[in-house]
Amino acid sequence: MSVAEAQEVKNLLLRDSDQFRQLAERHHQLDDRLHELTEKHYLSSAEEIEEVTIKKRKLALKDQMEQIMRNYAAEHRGDS
Repeated sequence: MSVAEAQEVKNLLLRDSDQFRQLAERHHQLDDRLHELTEKHYLSSAEEIEEVTIKKRKLALKDQMEQIMRNYAAEHRGDS
């Protein structure tokens, strides 16, 4: 799947799939929190753990979203 095709599938899923939209929203929320943490000059031990946990959760969400995109593309290949 090309970058353009992937973006098209993502846009369709954001519009049509509640599950995909929820995953994307959660990913965005975690990204916002990660940016808050990275802007700090010093992280407490708890914040360092939170940072690592957020990165892992973001990757897991991204993997789920990409799997949904691959499945959608495979099911709709040739549909135009």
